Amino acid sequence: MINIYLNGASGKMGASIDELVAKDDEFNILNESLSNKHDCIIDFSRPESSMELLAECKEKEIFIPVIIGTTGFNDDQIKEINELSKLLPILLSFNLSTGIHNLKNGIKKIIDNLDKPTSCKIKEFHHINKIDSPSGTAIELKALIKEVDVKNLISSIHTDSVRKGSFFGIHDIKFTNENIQISIIHKALSRKIFANGALKASKKIIGRIPGIYDLNSIEN
Repeated sequence: MINIYLNGASGKMGASIDELVAKDDEFNILNESLSNKHDCIIDFSRPESSMELLAECKEKEIFIPVIIGTTGFNDDQIKEINELSKLLPILLSFNLSTGIHNLKNGIKKIIDNLDKPTSCKIKEFHHINKIDSPSGTAIELKALIKEVDVKNLISSIHTDSVRKGSFFGIHDIKFTNENIQISIIHKALSRKIFANGALKASKKIIGRIPGIYDLNSIEN
């Protein structure tokens, strides 16, 4: 059984994870102070809380894997997370849905097959209470597009963020040139896809050496 320390247990994502764990004998949320009795940390909180948690790990020398699904980190916090990853394995992903993982693979294939200058538009929808804009996922997607555009055919990337209603997350990526328009879209219909992704990731990151990981790297 995997004993989880859940940071952000009182939030909506924490409730989703708690609900899934209650139905799965493979996991247990160990509700006590952080210690080496825990096998893995799952963090869905706020940047300040995430940084306090990582500082506690360092202070107590608890070098167990940490899965961070929190978004909204600033550059200094990201640098600090990277520095702390020298001590413990950290999976830093702004979207733990396996569907987003598949979306990224689809984007790579689209860009690989381009033969003309092409513009790109990322349009993302989230619920009205989401603080960060653009979302961490949209930022990740933009960085991915730049990274895989080895032929330098992406002429521009525009991001449009919408905050309204109760959307769990919609990401629509559109590529347009003089000959074609291709759209690829991911819609999250429930928070459970992120909770389930975090639990699956916990099984794959336990036993890894210190470093920064993403969903792709723990598949190998």
